[in-house]
Amino acid sequence: MQIPKEARRKARELFDATLDGSGRPDASRTLSIADLLVKSAPRHTLQILREFTRLVRLESAKHHAVIESAAAIDESAREAIVKSLRARDGGEVTVETKVDPSLIGGARIRLGSEVWDTSVRSRLATLS
Repeated sequence: MQIPKEARRKARELFDATLDGSGRPDASRTLSIADLLVKSAPRHTLQILREFTRLVRLESAKHHAVIESAAAIDESAREAIVKSLRARDGGEVTVETKVDPSLIGGARIRLGSEVWDTSVRSRLATLS
């Protein structure tokens, strides 16, 4: 369903109001703005809330990294990766680690929409 321009514009304004000094959504502001939006019930409330939620989710995902490896990563390697990701992102990054034996070896790191894949599985797929 197409979202009205008015609702998209209002959602963008609300989203911009949630950003802190570093340009990232502040959790408490986000919740209070969403609560005020629901209570005030302006025209197109549902569409505004959906777009607002989408914008917050996309911005939060930009600063969340998922590290997948074939075996558990030791703490020093994990810290080195996190340090590199923080330097690249320019701020705080939340990190989630997963073990995926199907990677065979190596790792796959996803930060927002960027993916670095050094797994054996992806290299074998490239060869075939």
